[in-house]
Amino acid sequence: MLEDFSFDAPKTKKYSDLISNLKLSDKKTLLVLGESNKNIYLSSRNLTNAKVVMVSELNTYDILNANNLLLVESSVKEIENLLGN
Repeated sequence: MLEDFSFDAPKTKKYSDLISNLKLSDKKTLLVLGESNKNIYLSSRNLTNAKVVMVSELNTYDILNANNLLLVESSVKEIENLLGN
C-alpha cells in the first residue's frame, strides 16, 4: 500500500521513477486510485507495463493481468466501503 500522492504536472519520468524505486519497472503494474487524478493517469499511459484505474473502474481481468497490484490509502478505504466492511 502506498500513501496518497499526486504529481504537479503529467510527467512520464516521475511515474517511471516511482515504479523503478519500487523495483517493479520490469513487471506489469496496476495502480488503483481512490479518486480521479488526471496527472497520475497521464503520466502512466505511455508506459506499456503500467495501468492506472480508479476503484470504480477496477475489474477482475486487470487484477489478474497485473503482476503487481498497487493500492493507495484512499483506494483501500473506497474498496472497503464498496464491500461493506
